[in-house]
Amino acid sequence: MKDVRKILLPLPSTSNAEAALVRGGNFARRFGAHLAVLHVRPDGRDIAPLAGEGMSGAMVEDLMRSADHESARHAHDVHTLFERYTAANPDIKIVPLHSTYPDATPSISFTVIRGAESEIIPAQARLSDFTLVPHPNSGDDVSSSETLHAVLFDSGRPVVMAPRTVPAGLIRRVCIGWNGTAESSSALRGALAWAQTAEAVRVLHCGDYQRRGPSAKDVVEYLAAHSIKADTAEFQPVERDVGKGLLAACREFEADMLAMGAYSHSRLRQLILGGVTRHVLENADITVLMSR
Repeated sequence: MKDVRKILLPLPSTSNAEAALVRGGNFARRFGAHLAVLHVRPDGRDIAPLAGEGMSGAMVEDLMRSADHESARHAHDVHTLFERYTAANPDIKIVPLHSTYPDATPSISFTVIRGAESEIIPAQARLSDFTLVPHPNSGDDVSSSETLHAVLFDSGRPVVMAPRTVPAGLIRRVCIGWNGTAESSSALRGALAWAQTAEAVRVLHCGDYQRRGPSAKDVVEYLAAHSIKADTAEFQPVERDVGKGLLAACREFEADMLAMGAYSHSRLRQLILGGVTRHVLENADITVLMSR
């Protein structure tokens, strides 16, 4: 598969990182691609401008040292996890980042960069085919995950959210959520890499979700032009919730991946009122590709 050559995997901590590494390794094998694991280590000096008024210089220094110690711990823990994973998966060759990646051979690298995640990760993502992110902690507000949204809104590339638990096997059954928008069209393009080798592909649509644009039947014809056989299924909202109905339709299909457009409405509106994107981010238990 030549469409995917480089996959970015930012790991801010070890939280849900093992599942993301396993999924990333599976992707590297599937596409003969390079998995670029990236840890962005915050710079303790960035805290100084944020220190409250009335704090002494000594207090600010203590805060900076504490932050630097914490960032060093996270960097060490993430690298240890990386080493453990690569030791257990010797078929994925360790190579330096930006080297000439072996053709059709899965490879992996580990890089640490100091700075702000919200700036560094989207910049790195712009020259990656897609970015794989660990699922945020279930106790957090997933819809406010900074890394995921920084890539989604500021990279121009798809973002793939790994499941919380370590996945078993490759992605074989793919659902494509379709509502006729430019965002769903972008997700459809991103999903082709998986759909071309999937055992089964289904285009999901809902009358309450559809916007002006091509129909699900048109999508099936488009996929056929790419030699991909797919069917369609119309789903209904569950308890008046389109997102809940979409995930229920994925479960019925036994899907391993859902591809969908993100934030057809504004992110602020979805944060306040809820929405399909927010529901999927907070409740999906499968791999999710999102694009804008």
